[in-house]
Amino acid sequence: MALFAEAETLRLGAAPFDIFARRLGAGPPVLLLHGFPETHLMWRDIAPRLVARFTLICPDLPGYGQSGCPPTDRAHAPYSKRTMAAALVSAMSDIGYQSFSVAGHDRGGRVAYRMTLDHPDRIERLAVLDIVPTLDTWETADARFALVFWPWSLLAQPAPLPERLIAADPAAIIDAALSGWGSPPSSFGADSRDAYIAALSAPDHIHAIAEEYRAAAGIDREHDRADRQAGRRIGAPLLALWSQSGALAEWYEPDGGPLGIWRRWADQVAGRAVPGGHFFPEEHPAATAAALADFFAAA
Repeated sequence: MALFAEAETLRLGAAPFDIFARRLGAGPPVLLLHGFPETHLMWRDIAPRLVARFTLICPDLPGYGQSGCPPTDRAHAPYSKRTMAAALVSAMSDIGYQSFSVAGHDRGGRVAYRMTLDHPDRIERLAVLDIVPTLDTWETADARFALVFWPWSLLAQPAPLPERLIAADPAAIIDAALSGWGSPPSSFGADSRDAYIAALSAPDHIHAIAEEYRAAAGIDREHDRADRQAGRRIGAPLLALWSQSGALAEWYEPDGGPLGIWRRWADQVAGRAVPGGHFFPEEHPAATAAALADFFAAA
């Protein structure tokens, strides 16, 4: 944690489109993208295990953490994964990385695969952690999905309902996620939990995060559907890891599991279920770091 906290701080772009990030390590560049309700801090115990082999760039996604909150529109396009991916690709160019690998957990995984579809010449290798594509997620949604993955439907409701509910008790949202998605509360130190609560307490960030979920319910699905219809595929090698005790391990068996779904989208797919709950990168950082190192070093 100390090594991560002392990493170089970057502020990329101009407000309100500015992106906060930390950079550390040496070697080929790897972009690490967090999920909900986290920030770049989710990589705090993984990054120190990778710094000897890779240069790591760990940003807060637009609208999250210490990054800016772009103004939105009726289509929620500024919070589409396409727009977020483009902003991050531009930020990587600003610091000298014309090609790089990327790993994303949860929401960050959705930005990462969209980045790879939209900017195939920029992405060398892609790792997605505990997700299947957004379009497939919605197409197979059922009662289990509605109850377990409640942020998808709750936060996608029209403003200001989700914003008011979160603002009333952001700690309740954080605690429900961190304790309810299969990873033990001991996976998150008090400092991390407090940081996640603080990041979910500012009204502009609450609104931005809700907008990102609204985008996932609409424009992100449209982008995925257009790619499917056009036959666009991910050409970069793809690693999929998912919780062996979570929803992905069970719900998608009729589709060949997560690997079967990702093989509809990508040409080179490998992966497996791993121990732990949804937050397995924080629950088992050593094992997660080892899996990512093996994959990214194979380039």
